[in-house]
Amino acid sequence: MVRPMNEPGPNDAQQTTHFGYTDVPVAEKTARVREVFDSVAGRYDLMNDLMSGGVHRIWKSVLIDQLNPQPGMAVVDVAGGTGDIARRILARSNGEARVTICDINASMLTAGRNRSIDRGELAGNSALDLVCGNAEELPFADASLDAYTIAFGLRNVTHIDKALAEARRVLRPGGHFLCLEFSRVVVPMLAPLYDRYSFSVLPKLGALVARDRESYVYLAESIRKFPPQEELVAMLHGANFGQVSYRNLSAGIAAIHSAWRI
Repeated sequence: MVRPMNEPGPNDAQQTTHFGYTDVPVAEKTARVREVFDSVAGRYDLMNDLMSGGVHRIWKSVLIDQLNPQPGMAVVDVAGGTGDIARRILARSNGEARVTICDINASMLTAGRNRSIDRGELAGNSALDLVCGNAEELPFADASLDAYTIAFGLRNVTHIDKALAEARRVLRPGGHFLCLEFSRVVVPMLAPLYDRYSFSVLPKLGALVARDRESYVYLAESIRKFPPQEELVAMLHGANFGQVSYRNLSAGIAAIHSAWRI
């Protein structure tokens, strides 16, 4: 099942938001994010391995441990892109969870589908669904899902507060929200080294491997514009989630925020 993503509203033309360090009209951000991922979709998974030295796999394993997917659980992985998280959820539940990958970018969904077909992962598998949709206006019924995951996608959303409100809307009471995202380094001596790596090495790596330097400049900038750990906690409380907590990974280079629909 594929549904079209929602377009920006007319009032967005008069407002601005950040696209990395650049201010752009709100109405343009979704299209700009789409262009970034259209450009890198074919090399996205390879770049994740190269950029993190494979550490992103450990972070995702921690996310799955916290989710603890069970047979029969209905899960949406928002900004699920090439399906890395969804495949892990299915594997952990022995193929008995129901997982929907929802992503605003059709190119990322196509890349993930092709990868799964090549690996034989979709043969006879009716437990995985692909939906092209916007995190700010999810195409799912109220209180219809047991869990909501989003990994390295929330910082690309134009209105984070709307995305959090939508996450709560689609979760059943007692449903689990989990966000894995780049965050703020909490070790002072590490911060300047991480900045140097982000703004010097990542763009060069993007130019060499993905043939797109600017998308990886945007990556580095978007990480710095994303709310730090405690600010995201406050936003989750503001969206009426309960039992909000977070766990720093790799000294805060990434963090997992956990919350529950009450």
